[in-house]
Amino acid sequence: MNRIPVINMTATGNNITRLRINAGLTVKDLQDIFGFSTPQAIYKWQRGTALPTVDNLVVLAAVFGVKIDDILIFQIEQQLRIPA
Repeated sequence: MNRIPVINMTATGNNITRLRINAGLTVKDLQDIFGFSTPQAIYKWQRGTALPTVDNLVVLAAVFGVKIDDILIFQIEQQLRIPA
């Protein structure tokens, strides 16, 4: 059995919030950077009810000065059975 990583959405959301605060940015700042008309997507990311798209992860990584892997929080909890 192989173990595969799964993104922990809640922990990733908490991490996005922490990185935003450490960067000295507000939700409104991120909203303006992304050109979103409302901040709802950012709040969903921070709550862990949605994940940023890959292109938005690239922007977040650049804005926060980190790698994408530093934004996403993984856990190993699923097992994949590969038939012999």
